[in-house]
Amino acid sequence: MLELIVGNKGKGKTKILLDRVNAAIKEANGSIVYLDKSTKHMFELNNRVRLIDCSAYPLKNADEFVGFICGIISQDHDLEQIYLDSFLKIAKLEGADTASTLEQLARIAETYKVSIIVSVSLDADELPESVQKFIKVSL
Repeated sequence: MLELIVGNKGKGKTKILLDRVNAAIKEANGSIVYLDKSTKHMFELNNRVRLIDCSAYPLKNADEFVGFICGIISQDHDLEQIYLDSFLKIAKLEGADTASTLEQLARIAETYKVSIIVSVSLDADELPESVQKFIKVSL
């Protein structure tokens, strides 16, 4: 399942994401991964959550980012949830169309039975119609 938390910068998306991941780890049977553009939130995450600093990897475009997500999933058969903070930045989609990448993430989530929760720094009305159904929180 793909879920989107949307709203412009500074609206509180990261706080919602951190609260959700820290609540989810208490009931998780498998593992949870949190991807971000830095390690800034390392101490706000439960120590059982695997933090991946995407800036440490040479991702050049959205296709490489999707491959990166598939690599994470393929290496952890107990993976339950993936949280993506700063999605537009880490997926190299700032100023670009997000529909194709978000739709790919939705298919990946369904195929591999992994929940993917994404923070997107755009207002809901700035997202394509095809991904509106994935919006769970709009700030």
